[in-house]
Amino acid sequence: MKTLIKFEEAAQVILSLVLFAQLPFAWWVFPALLLVPDVSMVGYVFNSKTGAFIYNVFHHKAVAILIGVLGFYLGNEYVLLAGIILFGHSSMDRMFGYGLKFDTGFGYTHLGEIGDLKK
Repeated sequence: MKTLIKFEEAAQVILSLVLFAQLPFAWWVFPALLLVPDVSMVGYVFNSKTGAFIYNVFHHKAVAILIGVLGFYLGNEYVLLAGIILFGHSSMDRMFGYGLKFDTGFGYTHLGEIGDLKK
């Protein structure tokens, strides 16, 4: 099952690349911005509950889609880019086993404990 989920997430990363290709930005912008959402880990400086909340807001696909749709309807390519980057990043993270966080600690995710993807 985990292999199937990884393929599904990989397909979503590819979708984000296809959507990005429709925008007028240089090719290097996508990889340059792809890890920016991980800045949200700064919340863990305060505590696990704050860290998980901030991290999950930046890694929730519904938030990414909402931002992307907002950018599309506003005709704002930068907001649309932000949504695509958030979506692609979240899909990439899930492909590698980094899911949404529980407030018990960074390593506890909705996909299981980080590093527990042996199957």
